[in-house]
Amino acid sequence: MLKLSFWGAAGTVTGSKYLIESERAKVLVDCGLFQGLKELRELNWADPPFDPAALDACLITHAHIDHIGYLPRLVARGFSGPIYCTRATAELLRVSLLDAARLQEEEADYRNRHGLTSHTPALPLYTEEDARAAFDLLRVASNDGAPIEVARGIGASFRVAGHILGASHILVEAERMGSPPLRILFSGDLGRPNQPIIRPPAPPPACDYLLLESTYGDQLHDRTPPKDLLAAVINEAAESDAPLLVPSFAIGRTQEILYLIRELEDEARIPVLRVRVDSPMANAITQVYQNRSEEQDEAYRDLVALKRRPLHTHAMLVASSREESKSLNEERGARVIISSSGMMTGGRVLHHAMRILPDERAIICFVGYQAAGTTGRKILDGAREVKIMKELIPVRCRVRQISSLSAHADYEEMLAWLSGLERAPRTIFLTHGELHAAEALRGHIAERFGWTTSIPQYGAEVDLV
Repeated sequence: MLKLSFWGAAGTVTGSKYLIESERAKVLVDCGLFQGLKELRELNWADPPFDPAALDACLITHAHIDHIGYLPRLVARGFSGPIYCTRATAELLRVSLLDAARLQEEEADYRNRHGLTSHTPALPLYTEEDARAAFDLLRVASNDGAPIEVARGIGASFRVAGHILGASHILVEAERMGSPPLRILFSGDLGRPNQPIIRPPAPPPACDYLLLESTYGDQLHDRTPPKDLLAAVINEAAESDAPLLVPSFAIGRTQEILYLIRELEDEARIPVLRVRVDSPMANAITQVYQNRSEEQDEAYRDLVALKRRPLHTHAMLVASSREESKSLNEERGARVIISSSGMMTGGRVLHHAMRILPDERAIICFVGYQAAGTTGRKILDGAREVKIMKELIPVRCRVRQISSLSAHADYEEMLAWLSGLERAPRTIFLTHGELHAAEALRGHIAERFGWTTSIPQYGAEVDLV
């Protein structure tokens, strides 16, 4: 008997954690941080719903914080087993977790110095030392589908998911007495077929059960090429001689934005504006993207062969230190500021937002998913003011969104990916989506394939037979 339980990304898009338990081993798939709504974020501080010391291994689909951000906390609570992921994910994970720890330490210090805390003193969820302890447990797996043993009686294989560099689907195979292994496929975050820079998703292998993300299960992305929409927003900022703030995920989205801006400049479709990347993490991630050639698509490799710099615009500056970040406030006129976090849940983007949001001439452009409860979602939903660092900031700037830049498949793209399965899974568990999105995807799957689906909630446990 095999048991599967859902401890994150169930009824929500954050905090991915799925626990597989057999008679011989316990394996956690993904170990993400909850973001957005307060009741979700408070789960990060609660005791884990399972014993970390009892886990035999952890498998990671990709390096976004909602899939890896709880790892240092897990290790600090007693987990000491191997953490399996692809080589690119391991490199991105190191950068991402150190940055997350540093930001938490800086924010705790800022709140303590300015009296912006209801707890005395404010503490970080984890420290850089905690993050480094997790790095010692990393084990690299190839993303070519080759199986490896990760715990007693449990194997896993990784395949390209096309979401960000290193992202994978993970097929877990659990041995059973007198029967073939039970095969559970974890989609991770499913990418799109024609994204720049990285390879498209690999077809899904045959499986008995499938955990499928449903982030955009109720939506079709705008089919207008994202480069056209980005050009329109940048030209709008140039014509107004105004700043354009782009809250952007440091992993994947920032690199894609830089790639497209460079293309638009080369094609003379936009003027060459100052581009300011205010994210040390994004700069480090860009270096990983440049180095991991085995995951780059053909067009990217062709540019490199021509000695081009695909991820560097013509007037680009990366702000690494706090002083360099603060100096950006002195600049005036048309410019593009790309800063993290992408959902405005923390990081340097908040300091820029405090100046950009009240400016009627300025523009803020969202280029990624905004989870419920995040500052970004509130602005997109039309809030006239938002709270940043316990200060109410009026929203007077122009608000734009480019949904076609999403690195998540929409429901048609998910259905196309599912059509690659050679047989129907016994059950598809719809995860990593808000309830309305999961319900919509359930309907699309029923209409297209007639397959059985389930929408688990936090804490749900299922016996797999």
